Amino acid sequence: MTDTTAPQSRTYALYTPAQRARRDKTVWTLVQGVLAPVQFAVFAVSLVLVLRFLATGAGYEIATASIVLKTAVLYLIMVTGAIWEKVVFGQWLFAPAFFWEDVFSFVVIALHSLYIYGLFTGSIVPQHLMFIALAAYVTYVVNAGQFLWKLRVARLQAGAAL
Repeated sequence: MTDTTAPQSRTYALYTPAQRARRDKTVWTLVQGVLAPVQFAVFAVSLVLVLRFLATGAGYEIATASIVLKTAVLYLIMVTGAIWEKVVFGQWLFAPAFFWEDVFSFVVIALHSLYIYGLFTGSIVPQHLMFIALAAYVTYVVNAGQFLWKLRVARLQAGAAL
């Protein structure tokens, strides 16, 4: 006789109670909460400047400065995020709860770093640099979406635990 009941879906808590307590207690949670919208604001302005350059050929210098700033903020949020993961989960990166977000973050960082390399070595022409920046920005949006989804999951799980 076969079991015809629907399989039970497995849900895993994003945080253990101890991890949630460490997350709520550490200053690094606030740092991440401040840096994330700052990074998004820099991204939004930079995206407009990059698209303007690609459409008109004007504003290369300001678009370039905005991409360098976006990259600097990205590096900062990655370093502080690794510290946050160490405090909350006990490891610098790739904690099971954020494994895929961290993996994709490295794609984002690689593309931003390729842009910086091409800019400072002069090995990539401006038009191609801007396309690299756009690819970096697309991956950033996907990665930001991953983190927003995890934030939502954490809030739903916290609400269910009450």
